[in-house]
Amino acid sequence: MCGRFALTAKPDQTAALLGLAELEDFPARYNIAPTQPVLMALSGPPRMPGSNFPDRQAMLVRWGLIPTWVKDTREFPLLINARSEGAIEKASFKAAMRHRRALVPASGFYEWQQSGSGKKGQPYWIRPRRGGLIAFAGLIETYSEPGGSEMDTGAILTVNANASIAHIHDRMPVVIAPEDFDRWLDCRTLEPRDVADLLKPALPDFFEAIPVSDLVNKIANTGPEIQDMGIVEPGKVRRQKPGADGSQMTLF
Repeated sequence: MCGRFALTAKPDQTAALLGLAELEDFPARYNIAPTQPVLMALSGPPRMPGSNFPDRQAMLVRWGLIPTWVKDTREFPLLINARSEGAIEKASFKAAMRHRRALVPASGFYEWQQSGSGKKGQPYWIRPRRGGLIAFAGLIETYSEPGGSEMDTGAILTVNANASIAHIHDRMPVVIAPEDFDRWLDCRTLEPRDVADLLKPALPDFFEAIPVSDLVNKIANTGPEIQDMGIVEPGKVRRQKPGADGSQMTLF
């Protein structure tokens, strides 16, 4: 699963990865959590003649996909992840898999080592070993609320973890390589079965996992210190650091 991630690159770096002409300025985000706004890119209108950029557009969506057929969101679970193995057939995701495949830019993600006690164990900051930005496979669904307003929502696709991550958690987000962006986003001519081969774990040496303190456990902690190396002591309760804030929902 992927329950927290970070996007700390500058807007121009993120735009370059996604093949966008530009992005509005946004701050570094070190602890992106479910229900917060996340940046995604999907295929847009056909490009203008002479354009040097692909036909892609950026969107801010609520992290937590809501299918169009949901009647009462209070009784529906928060779908932050979609298991890639069954997303093509699952009612919650099959429409988005066919029509609204997306890219989710990230600097890396967080995972907690599984514990038999059911409590969160040691957290890890998992980032590309060679640095730089990556893009997770995402899905977008626009939900129409009973009052008539619309809300764009999204989820991140996951797959069985590779050998370097499996000792921490059995799932990991799907990473789409830049050379496969066009294929993944092409919902006009390619059906889900045509891109199923992209839904695979990253190579074993792609990521490195760094143990960090339990500051990341609290979504109010949003500063770079949550990525500092650290070991969680069993039973220790960490106080929130001064200056931490919960304003991530209003960044955009």
